[in-house]
Amino acid sequence: MVKQKFFSGRRERKITEVLFLVPTVLAFIMVIVIPFIIGIYYSFTNWDGVNPPSAVVGLNNYKNIFTDPAFLHAFLVTVEFTILNVIAVNVVAFLMALLVTSQVKGRNLYRAGFFVPNLIGGIVLGSIWQFIFASILPAFGKMIGWSAISSSLITNANTVVGAMVTVNTWQYAGYIMMIYVASIQGISQQVMEAASVDGATYWVRVRKILIPLMANAFTISLFLTLTNSFKMYDVNLALTNGGPVAMFMGKPVQASELLALNIYNTAFKYSKQAEGQAKAVIFFIVLVVVSLVQVSINKSKEVEM
Repeated sequence: MVKQKFFSGRRERKITEVLFLVPTVLAFIMVIVIPFIIGIYYSFTNWDGVNPPSAVVGLNNYKNIFTDPAFLHAFLVTVEFTILNVIAVNVVAFLMALLVTSQVKGRNLYRAGFFVPNLIGGIVLGSIWQFIFASILPAFGKMIGWSAISSSLITNANTVVGAMVTVNTWQYAGYIMMIYVASIQGISQQVMEAASVDGATYWVRVRKILIPLMANAFTISLFLTLTNSFKMYDVNLALTNGGPVAMFMGKPVQASELLALNIYNTAFKYSKQAEGQAKAVIFFIVLVVVSLVQVSINKSKEVEM
C-alpha cells in the first residue's frame, strides 16, 4: 500500500508539473515557434505584407540580400559595433565591479549609481544622448579648443559607431557589473588574503586568482553582451536612425544602420516583407552560430582554468 501511494504521489506531481508547464509551452509555440516557421516560408515567396503571397520565388530573396550594399554594410557595421561593444562593456563593468567590491567609501552608492542607467529605456536613452552629442559636447569642445568633439559625433560616419558604443556601454555596463560583483563575492577571501601574505600585488591577485575563478561569470557576461550587441535596435533608432550617409560599394548607405534596423526598414519602410523575412532568417542563423561558438570557447576556457 505504501508503494502504491508513493507512485501515485509521484505521478500526481508529474501531472501537476505538466499542467503548470502547458500554458507556457503553448504561449512559446504560438508567439515564437509558429511565427518563425511562417516567416521562413514567407522568405521564399513574393509576400508584400498586405496581400497573401502569390508565388514562390525560391532563393531569389536570399540572392538579392547578398547583392544589396545596404545589407552588407549593415552586417559589417554590426560586426564592428559588436566587437567594440563587447570589449568596452565588459572591461568597464569588470573595473566597476572591482571598485564596488573594494573597501572604498560609498561603494554601495557607487553600485546603485552605476546600475541606474540600465533602468532607462532605449528610446529615452537615445534621445538624451542625441542632445548631448548634438549640443553639449560640441559646445564644450569649442570652449576648450578640442576639435575632436567640436562637432556632433553622430553626424560623422567615422565616429558614429564609437558614439553608439559609448552610449550602450554607459547604459549596459552597470547590469553586467552586477554579474561580476556576484561572482567576486562568491570567491573565498581567504585565497586572496593568502596570496597577499605571499607578496602578490593587487593586480597580480586579480590576474592570477580572481579572473580564473570568475570564468563562469565571463561566459555569461560575454554571451549577454554579444547577443545584446547583435540585436541592438532601440538605441540605434533613437540615437542615429541609421545616419549619416556614407558610400559603400559605390552606393550611398546608412553609416550606422545595424542589422536589426536594416531588417525593420526593409520590411516596413520599403514594404519588402519577404526580403525582410529572408534577412531575419540569416540574422537568426548568424546569431545562433556566433553565440554557440562563443559559449563553446568560453566553456573550454573554464575547464582549463
